[in-house]
Amino acid sequence: MQNIPNTSEKNLQDFYNRISAKIRAGFIVKEKNDKLPFAILSREPRGINHTLNFIVFCLTLGVWSVGWLYMTFVYGKEKRILIAIDEEGKTFEETCYQ
Repeated sequence: MQNIPNTSEKNLQDFYNRISAKIRAGFIVKEKNDKLPFAILSREPRGINHTLNFIVFCLTLGVWSVGWLYMTFVYGKEKRILIAIDEEGKTFEETCYQ
């Protein structure tokens, strides 16, 4: 860990804290490198109960369609993020698009 330029203990601790927080939120580590500190995490798509959403859609006369579409597009896809330390030693998080 000493060969990483501009990386202090505080920055490394922040890096590992962010990874731990994402793991607690349901992400799993797909790839990790400690020499160039970065990690790629992903969260599997959540199951959407379309039967229940259709019933709520009918009961609200279609108003629930906005929430249903949001849940389908946001929670129905795998989500990947990159957490890394840049050249200045700051931890950043970025969404990986497929």
